[in-house]
Amino acid sequence: MSTSARYIRTERPRPGIARVVLARAQTRNAQSPELLKELDAAFMDAVRDAEVSVIVLAADGPDFSSGHDLRAPMELDGEPIATMHARSDQGGIDGHFAFECEAFLGLSLRWRDIPKPTIAQVQGRVIAGGLMVAWPMDLIVASEDASFSDPVAAFGVNGVEYFAHVFEVGVRKAREMLYTGMAVSAHEARELGMVNHVVPPDELESFTLDLAARIAARPQFGLRLSKMSINQQLDAMGQRQSFEAALSLHNLGHAQNMLAHGTVVHPEGAAVIREEAKHHTAERE
Repeated sequence: MSTSARYIRTERPRPGIARVVLARAQTRNAQSPELLKELDAAFMDAVRDAEVSVIVLAADGPDFSSGHDLRAPMELDGEPIATMHARSDQGGIDGHFAFECEAFLGLSLRWRDIPKPTIAQVQGRVIAGGLMVAWPMDLIVASEDASFSDPVAAFGVNGVEYFAHVFEVGVRKAREMLYTGMAVSAHEARELGMVNHVVPPDELESFTLDLAARIAARPQFGLRLSKMSINQQLDAMGQRQSFEAALSLHNLGHAQNMLAHGTVVHPEGAAVIREEAKHHTAERE
């Protein structure tokens, strides 16, 4: 990976394991387009490295990710990576749709299909766009203080662009998450099947690395075939098509906001989400 990366750090904590770290703790690892491109580059470096069998995605600071950085420009420099039509510089809703096809759904699907096992090592809050980088990983190990939420219906859209809620938590809980913006705790996420393991905060790193080492001891090709088989079954169930349909509705919401408010998100949404976050923090304390 380029040594000029600003927001991503790559480590080799044990033989056979690459750890890619979101290193923007000062913004609670809010995702700018630059961060997403750096994250993809780090993943691809780990994929190309024949000595790497397992990739761990971790994050600096108290929270895994606070979601999209709404202050960052919604555009990507250079050629598209995950799509062929990402002309996000053409303006209007068509340009914004192209940007989200590339930067959000396109990259997330690309990471879902990484041909090596991946593990998300999660602490603190995973909000909206944070799900976009955690959910594509094969396994999730969560600290006891972790929580998962998608409150962006307050922005006048259906939910995060990688719309995996039903696959991750089931129909009823998905509705409740989206309708109320409620956060799902780490323990409830494990009960729902979204999280593999919940561990004390001081054991999160060591437990995740031990799990990665167990996986890395198996033949890489066998692991790749297992992963491909599961992803193919998800696609046979309509996962990829459902993502694409949901992204279209997501951008219908953006178009309505532009027509009604002159901005892609409802102007009252940020205040609603901040107030809910304060309430959630008070409940945890």
